[in-house]
Amino acid sequence: MASRKAGTRGKVAAAKQAHRGSSNVFSMFEQAQIQEFKEAFSCIDQNRDGIISKSDLKETYSQLGRANVPEEELDEMLQEGKGPINFTVFLTLFGEKLNGTDPEESILSAFRMFDPSGSGVVNKEEFKQLLLTQADKFSPAEVEQMFSLTPMDLSGNIDYKSLCYIITHGDEKEE
Repeated sequence: MASRKAGTRGKVAAAKQAHRGSSNVFSMFEQAQIQEFKEAFSCIDQNRDGIISKSDLKETYSQLGRANVPEEELDEMLQEGKGPINFTVFLTLFGEKLNGTDPEESILSAFRMFDPSGSGVVNKEEFKQLLLTQADKFSPAEVEQMFSLTPMDLSGNIDYKSLCYIITHGDEKEE
C-alpha cells in the first residue's frame, strides 16, 4: 500500500510540474493553430494512447518513407519532452521552437552596441534607418508595427531594456 501511495504522490508531483511548466502554453496559440497541432499529434500518436513513444515515431517516419531512423535520433527527440510527451508537452515543445527568441541578455547586449553612453535608450530615427537598410531589412510597415509596441521615453527614444523584456516575456497588456 505504501509503495502505491508513493507512486501516486510521484504522479501528482509530476502532473503539478507539467502543469506549472505549460499552464500558459495554450495562450501562445490561436484556437485554429491548436487544432492543427492536435491533428499533427494524432498523426504521430500511432497507437492512440495519448503519449508519443519511440514506436509512434518509428511508424510515423516509416509512413513518410524513412524506415531506418537511428535509435539515437529517436531518443534525442523524446528527451526534448523531459518525460512522457502528451499533447500539452507536444504543444509546449512547438511553442518553444516557434517562439525561439534569444536569451534576454543576448538581446540587451545587441542593443548596447547602439548605446555607447549606457543610457538604456537608443535613438528611434537612427534605429529605424538601421532596420530599413541593414541585414534582414524590415519593410516600413514592419518598422511601424514594431514601434507601435515599443516603449519610448519622453524624448521619443527606444527604451530597449523594456523592449527586451517584452520580446522575451511578452507584453503584460496582452495577458
